[in-house]
Amino acid sequence: MFSVPPWLKVIRERVELPDGRTLDDFYRVILPDFAVAVPMTEAGEMVMIRSYKHGLERVTVSAPAGIVNSGESPLQAAQRELFEETGYATREWQDLGSFIVDGNRQCGIAHLFLARNVSQVTPPNNPDPYEAVEVALMSPHDFFRAVSEGDVATLATVGAVSLAMVTLHGLWKGGLD
Repeated sequence: MFSVPPWLKVIRERVELPDGRTLDDFYRVILPDFAVAVPMTEAGEMVMIRSYKHGLERVTVSAPAGIVNSGESPLQAAQRELFEETGYATREWQDLGSFIVDGNRQCGIAHLFLARNVSQVTPPNNPDPYEAVEVALMSPHDFFRAVSEGDVATLATVGAVSLAMVTLHGLWKGGLD
């Protein structure tokens, strides 16, 4: 096992598949859980952020998100990240579900939330001095245009916003009957 707390753990395993075959060197990558907020204003705009992501080596549009700290629930992490990165807040939160990032390697669990009727209560106060964040209000149409133009690069953001949109239109969490 190789570990770099709190960010990364790599485990080499011997795995027996359901059909009886064996993989001698299977590597599982364990990353911390993280929360993603899809904040919607009363006017129907999404509060997104533009920030540099070193893994991408560029600026991208994303939803407010971050790791779930020890002793913190995923909802608390989503609320904290929204407030720190944007200065927005709300009391209206809806759980959109939790999803494994990579079914083969694990690579973290994304906890997705819809935040309705958000409003800005303070300027952004991101405590990370290495993370420059710009708040961007976007209509859903503008967001999906940004996706098609390659300005949104993270699957967690695309998935969270997509689930938020189908939720807002009554197609998710019981509306698929």
